[in-house]
This record gives sequence, structure tokens and C-alpha cells, in this order.
Amino acid sequence: MSGENKTRVAAIGDLHISDTDKGKWTDFFADVSKNADILAICGDLTDTGDESEAYILVEELKACSIPVVGVLGNHDHEKSRHKLIRQVIQNHPNVHILDGESVVIGPVGFAGVKGFGGGFDNHMLSMFGEGAMKSFVQEAVEEALHLDRALARLDQEHNNIKKIALLHYSPIKETVKGEPEQIYPFLGSSRLAEPLLRRNVEVVFHGHAHVGVLEGNIAGKVKVFNVAKHVLKKVGYGRPYFLYEI
Repeated sequence: MSGENKTRVAAIGDLHISDTDKGKWTDFFADVSKNADILAICGDLTDTGDESEAYILVEELKACSIPVVGVLGNHDHEKSRHKLIRQVIQNHPNVHILDGESVVIGPVGFAGVKGFGGGFDNHMLSMFGEGAMKSFVQEAVEEALHLDRALARLDQEHNNIKKIALLHYSPIKETVKGEPEQIYPFLGSSRLAEPLLRRNVEVVFHGHAHVGVLEGNIAGKVKVFNVAKHVLKKVGYGRPYFLYEI
């Protein structure tokens, strides 16, 4: 870990690894390993949700010498092979893909879920009407519950540990601004924000909103960063990872 009791966490989302990416990420992972203690990846590890892309990512990750923790995204679910993708990637030593679970790396506790849509604040979709609509809202509710349970386990097992949450979907509207307002309900949900605030999470990383905003917060207390690769490049990060010291 870095000096002065600080842990450097590098965060990026939306890698979208494709079958043509062999060798393209080696320098990235080597550079991250020199400048951070832990790498967090916030979903859409693959581009089309095919396990062949996951195998390529595992090969690229051989250049990464630090622990990796991440969550899956909607692209990883595209072909309903997300369980296989998770298994393939976690076969790499020292990689943790979280789905309603938590893990402690050094002095930091990570909790992660994919999250889901549903909209924000006063414009959240309600569990009313057709069964399909209720199912959509229920998915967001369940993801928030899984997140809360993962954070609760960290609190129960590790008193006063610093907590970082990893999501793919956003818990706030602020970091998706720039995207068309019509698609906000598909970019995240405020239902995810409540457990983050109540469980005193220090920082949240998410992706998914490619033309969103880098930084926001929940009630002025929980920092939120949209670390989608596209956002980081837009604001000037040459090698697109965000570095946070905790």
C-alpha cells in the first residue's frame, strides 16, 4: 500500500473488451499496477456478453500485479452468459467480481452490485400498473437490498472499516447529466442511494453513462464518481483510470 496509511484505488468502468482487443490493454494494466494499490472495474467488462471476450480480458490482466475488484454490467448480461463470464474472470488469481457480496482488501472494504434502472428522485418509477412495470421496479429494489446486505456484512465483520461501493448503474442523477433525459430511467436509480448514505460509504464508483459527468454526491456526504472510460477520456485522462486515495 502507499505511504502515510493511504490506499490508492484506481477505478474505471465500461472496458467493453472485444475479440479484437488482444494486446490492447496490457500497457494499461501495467501502468495501473505502478500507480495504484487496487483496481476497481465498474461493469461492462465485455462488449457483447460473450465468454470469449472474458478470456481475452483474463489474458490482458496478466499484466496487472495488484488486486482487482469489480462488478458486471448490462453488456455482460446480453447473452445470459454472465455467470460464465464471472467464473472465467475470477479464475484469474486475485480478482473478485462482486454480485451482492463484499470483500476486504487491505484496509478497505468493497461492496458491489450491478444495480439497475428506475429513475431518480421525484421521477423514480413506482411499482404500479402492468406486471412488466412492477418487475422492472422490483429489480431495482432487489439490487438495492443486495447492496445493503453486502455493506451490512462489512459493518458486522469489520468495525469502522472504510467502505467503497462499486456499481454499474448510477445511484444519482448528477453523474448521468449529458445523456438524453429520456433515458435517465435506464441509467440508474435513486433506490441505490439510500443504503449508501445510511451505511456511511465513503465513495461510490459507477459507469454505464458514457457521456455523463465525472463527479457528484449523495446529500453532500457520499462521493460519487462516474468512471466510465468514455467520461474519463472526455475530461482529459490520458490512460483512463481515476485515482482515489482512501
